[in-house]
Amino acid sequence: MKAIPIILLIILTANFFLADSKKNSSEEEIYSDTLRTIEPKNHFTLENQVITTMLSRYHFKDFNLDDSLSSLMFDKYLKTLDNSKVYFYDSDINSLEKERYSFDDYILDGNIQPFFDIFNLYEQRMSERMEYVDSILARGFDFTQNDSAEINRDNSTWVSSPEEMNNLWEGRIKNDALNLYLAGRDEEAIISNLKKRYDNFSRSLYQYNSEDVFQIAMDAYTSSIDPHTNYLSPVTSENFRIDMSLSLEGIGARLLSEDGYTKVAEVIPGGPAFKSKEIVVDDRIIAVAQGEDGEFVDVIGWRITDVVKLIRGPKETTVRLQILRAKDGATAKPEEISLVREKVKLEDQAAKKKIVEVNNNGLAYRIGVITIPNFYTDFDGNSNGDNSGKSTVVDVRKLLEELKQEKVDGIVVDLRNNGGGALSEAIDVTGLFIELGPVVQVKNSDGFVEVGKDVDPSVVYNGPLAVMVNRFSASASEIFAAAIQDYGRGIVVGEQTYGKGTVQTLIDLNKVSRNSTNKFGQLKYTTAKFYRINGGSTQNLGVLPDITFPSYVDPEEFGESSEPSALPWDQINPTNFKLSSHLKNILPELLSSSEKRRQADPEFQYLIEDITSYKQYRNEKFISLNEEVRNQKKEADDEKEFQRENERRQRKGLKLLEKGEVPEKTEIEDDIFLTETAMVVTDMINLSGGLTKLR
Repeated sequence: MKAIPIILLIILTANFFLADSKKNSSEEEIYSDTLRTIEPKNHFTLENQVITTMLSRYHFKDFNLDDSLSSLMFDKYLKTLDNSKVYFYDSDINSLEKERYSFDDYILDGNIQPFFDIFNLYEQRMSERMEYVDSILARGFDFTQNDSAEINRDNSTWVSSPEEMNNLWEGRIKNDALNLYLAGRDEEAIISNLKKRYDNFSRSLYQYNSEDVFQIAMDAYTSSIDPHTNYLSPVTSENFRIDMSLSLEGIGARLLSEDGYTKVAEVIPGGPAFKSKEIVVDDRIIAVAQGEDGEFVDVIGWRITDVVKLIRGPKETTVRLQILRAKDGATAKPEEISLVREKVKLEDQAAKKKIVEVNNNGLAYRIGVITIPNFYTDFDGNSNGDNSGKSTVVDVRKLLEELKQEKVDGIVVDLRNNGGGALSEAIDVTGLFIELGPVVQVKNSDGFVEVGKDVDPSVVYNGPLAVMVNRFSASASEIFAAAIQDYGRGIVVGEQTYGKGTVQTLIDLNKVSRNSTNKFGQLKYTTAKFYRINGGSTQNLGVLPDITFPSYVDPEEFGESSEPSALPWDQINPTNFKLSSHLKNILPELLSSSEKRRQADPEFQYLIEDITSYKQYRNEKFISLNEEVRNQKKEADDEKEFQRENERRQRKGLKLLEKGEVPEKTEIEDDIFLTETAMVVTDMINLSGGLTKLR
């Protein structure tokens, strides 16, 4: 059987950067009272046909370009333009509904014009809103009234009249103003800030060009087939290349634009954001400042490429960000963080180890922890026959040997936030814990199934093992966790994983079409699907932990299962493999012991309270615009955090805080998930009749 090639698996959101391409004379960055009409370029018809040909021939999914796909495409296109339903009227949507089942015909005919017609209507509606904002700001704000703003429009209908639209926007703008007021801004500063903010919205409106619109249209088409199939315009392709090579200095985060906010889509292992532990996926960046004392620039409403330019910069320079925490929902208060720009180096992404000391029933244990941010390898070195390059399996083997020398009692492999990487490395790292055998099955579009195997009979570590995962663990990390679980080699602990069980290929459409006249973009499309050795797919479902921890993340809102076009879970025949142990026999006792500890742990109870509050905020449709009500809420939240911090200090024997005193940043909370996972490993030792501990 031929060897499975090295595959680079990368999680990407379906939202791509709108390009900052060079404009032709008809697409100048004008800012006037007269709206332009953006028209498609002639070569878009050919590019669309090349995309359709490639997808119909080579995509893993055997799809039909029919009315069903057209309907999904229609919804995706409108959602991309107006996700919160704050620009289009229901009369607009009713008029556009006649197009719902025509998008497939347009694509087949190479007719791109209808996409541009819808976009031009969107641009008109957006321009109307920006004009109305000026009249709202001119009236000023009264925060003593008992009114409210609609902040959650996920299940709202389209607005029916200009009066209703005006009321909706008055609430939105007043909420923006109240947030600034509660942050200490005076009326003049509030008006100035919001004027600049919505001027940026208007300015960004006039920066869209035909390449941007074509990308939105084609991505609505491609991502309707599956969420990891995407079209990248020529300039977006260049940004993608820069991101993949990590050749520009920055904070190590991928960003997307959503409802005018710059949102964190991914935190890159080894980068400044990752190391700081102060910024996570779904946090929103609202302002950027340069250096230690530079003035903050409000970036709400900016194009994503312009925000990225502000954040990028020379290495070893400081950039400060104001962010809104995702977990705080609509009541999030701006927080300032400071990061030092640097290149994301391979050694920064390398696996690392530490030892966690815990006590279980009066016995002290030393648990080794190996953190693998992603599955990396030196592709260039390996292809040239150089075995001295960086490799996950080489590094993890070395760390395991060191931990054995340090006489640890068990091992935890931490794959939280590991978005994937080289499949070959995930296979080889699995081989460090099992005897030779299958690790993953890969099925291509022709139905051929290839089995990735560990061919090394040696086992580097055969002791107690747990694997930590969360919702951001994906692709290759899911393969490793699934194999450890299927073999019964260790316990999987944490959250249901992302569920990305597909493989993508990126092709340059210029090379496919042999186009030399116009610059085409690139197409990323799905070519294969992963299956566990037990026959079940990791696609959509992910890996379900043996012991589940509480989480802010709702699988219905984030992850593969949240995508309407995601390929389904299915199964194929299992492979032949031999169980390493019968850990399922002790799972009930492991789960019971863990639940008892978590119920008795104040930090886990704080977490559960916060998750409940977060979900409540997420489900709230309206937010009060009354200063007193909002202040009462803020004071209650601050008091709760104050009491919690002093309870922590009391338990640790530290000096209690006085009212208004802020704890130093060095006083970081413990990683309760890691500590509990280490305790689970000690339970495994006890229940398995493992090591004998001296009292």
